[in-house]
Amino acid sequence: MSTNETRRARWGVLSTAKIGTEQVIPAMQQSANAEIVAIASRDIETAQTAASRLGIDRAVGSYEELLADPDVEAIYNPLPNHLHVSWSIRALQAGKHVLCEKPIGLNVAEAEQLVEAGKRYPHLKLMEAFMYRHHPQWKTAKEIIAKGGIGTLRTVQSFFSYFNENPDDIRNRADAGSGGLLDIGCYTISLSRFLFDSEPRRVIGLMEFDERFGTDRMASAILEFADGTSTFTCSTQLVPYQRVNIFGTEGRIELEIPFNAPPDRPCRMWHQRGRNDIEEITLDTCDQYAIQGELFSQAILDDGPVPTPIGDALANMQVIEALAESARTGRWV
Repeated sequence: MSTNETRRARWGVLSTAKIGTEQVIPAMQQSANAEIVAIASRDIETAQTAASRLGIDRAVGSYEELLADPDVEAIYNPLPNHLHVSWSIRALQAGKHVLCEKPIGLNVAEAEQLVEAGKRYPHLKLMEAFMYRHHPQWKTAKEIIAKGGIGTLRTVQSFFSYFNENPDDIRNRADAGSGGLLDIGCYTISLSRFLFDSEPRRVIGLMEFDERFGTDRMASAILEFADGTSTFTCSTQLVPYQRVNIFGTEGRIELEIPFNAPPDRPCRMWHQRGRNDIEEITLDTCDQYAIQGELFSQAILDDGPVPTPIGDALANMQVIEALAESARTGRWV
């Protein structure tokens, strides 16, 4: 048995952010090739509480201390958006592989800084944590399209919303880089680029802002690709809902829970051919965060490529920034 078949990648977590402690860490702890060995907070008691609850051996009271730990070889970064790039770069400088939560940064300039930093450390793995892409439902959708199951892909329609008016929630803090487009619109953009396997030629967007928080609470957009279009609406102050419809010349694919796929029950999707031929496809229960962690850890252990190159994160940010500019100017960008 080889070393890679017995060894597990050793992870440290930057902060006790909810996404990490409630979803990502428990999922990665199920992985055969990953081990969470330490967690950091700027408050040692907070770190200790999280470590005790999650069964993590070490808790540290600063991010710097975590990065200095020689036993930690990979960092998961779920910090607020405005801290993604700076701490990911510091992790690379400390010799750690980095899985950073989406969005990769606040703008294109930040994303470029991280991409350039990654180039300076080619032996380290660096990836944006778009967990949805690793769920079998998206691989199934991509395969159906590739095999001509909907004819020629022509347009994608996406909707993603939740309701949150809590002034203390990080997602409602403009100074932390929050808002609907960065928080959830990034998914609808990413999936469109993923399905068309190309970048949009031009985009146009509308954004509505909350006067209390200064964050965008609803955004709608059209993305024009060489072979079709993608349209979406995302909102932080609408009834919770998510759905994706993928339309071709001969068929359609619908994903019921495209982004926050539940880890405790099967997911459903529908493949329609022609007018009346509709097949319901049930995907086996799985945890997309666990799959993401396993794939990234395997890339570390095998010294192979990560599932999604960091250049994809930069390309996604370029579309996000173009939509924000379009919303400001009222023009196609």
